[in-house]
Amino acid sequence: MKFPLYFSRKIAFSKDNKNNLSRVIIFIGRLSVALGIIVSLITVSTGFGSKKAIKERLADFSGHITVRSTRSNSSYNTSVLDNQGLDIKKIKEIPDVASVQKYAMLTGIMRNEHNFAGIIFKGIGKDFDSVRFKKFLIAGTTPQVTEKGYNNGVVISEKTAKDLHLKVKDSIVTVFSKTDQQPIYRKFEVLGIYRTDIKMIDDQFVIGDINHVRKIQDMKPEEAGGIDIFFKNVNDADADFPEIEKLIGYKNYAEKATEKFPQITDWISIFDTNIALIIIIMLIVVVINIIMVLLILIIERTNSIGLLKTLGASNSQIRATFINYTLIIMIPGLLYGNVIGLGLIFIQKIFGIIKLNPENYYVSTVPVDLNPLMIISISVGILIISGLALIIPSYLISKISPVKAIKYN
Repeated sequence: MKFPLYFSRKIAFSKDNKNNLSRVIIFIGRLSVALGIIVSLITVSTGFGSKKAIKERLADFSGHITVRSTRSNSSYNTSVLDNQGLDIKKIKEIPDVASVQKYAMLTGIMRNEHNFAGIIFKGIGKDFDSVRFKKFLIAGTTPQVTEKGYNNGVVISEKTAKDLHLKVKDSIVTVFSKTDQQPIYRKFEVLGIYRTDIKMIDDQFVIGDINHVRKIQDMKPEEAGGIDIFFKNVNDADADFPEIEKLIGYKNYAEKATEKFPQITDWISIFDTNIALIIIIMLIVVVINIIMVLLILIIERTNSIGLLKTLGASNSQIRATFINYTLIIMIPGLLYGNVIGLGLIFIQKIFGIIKLNPENYYVSTVPVDLNPLMIISISVGILIISGLALIIPSYLISKISPVKAIKYN
């Protein structure tokens, strides 16, 4: 066993540490490391968890990638999707793709004696992924669309239901308009009520039969205003986006879920800055405390340093000894920090104790993302950076004279 590592372990586990200043210094060092780990774990897990949760909610409602006609532009009234160059079969064959569903949208107004609400009617077909949508339902069911005839059932948001005083099985009249034509009235039955916690969706969207949109928009059977593409993992959309673009034809365009709501995308990007800033601050605090611990330990053990030099130990060996000694002191802090930090994260993940206002944060509870690589990286990163930071202050040892050190008391 190398001398620095052997000697650092001997003094780290020495009983002398329990009866002098070292006990206080070691406690401070371990406490700062534990707090740094706890704050870093909570910051990273909630930051990445929030980003992932918001992206998944956006994608699970409207598709990870949406394909529309270029004639639709930014309008909610979709134009007919151009089939030239559009190869839905090959899109479905992409390994990362979970499902593909067609839709068509139209704006309208729901009204009754209580109130009125501007809505975006999203017509769905028989390929609608009701299982994926089920997580948003808080009451009722989704309409079973066969595309034969017309299904008058709709799913409305919780906000729309409250504004119009509606509940499941109630009827509601919706008014649609076309250019240079009289308003078109449709009576629907509320089959379900949903909530995504994303204001831009909950304020507007109503889910119903695509044939209603086809009829009002003079679309042919089997025509659609767009397709929603769902992936097995939300992160696959970025990697497969270029391939999707090659399969949709030049008269259509593809759009990621986050691109539909740029204000949400901008808000999500703030997480990266906040996470980096908090990690840097905590790292600085930990490093400063560990350097302080090293310097005090060097001063406290000046006699030992002088004796080691007298016995022939080099400055580099003694520096390595004290650096190893300080890092060994950090290890319990790392362990306690991970246990407490992960414990708090698991409690939040299971019980969702901390709530949020969805109008401001797009989620109703603080989401967490437990990534084993992230957990290991934080602990190992703090340990490595602290070790490197200790190299320069450890050079104080080379300034200590063996003769004066032995006389020092």
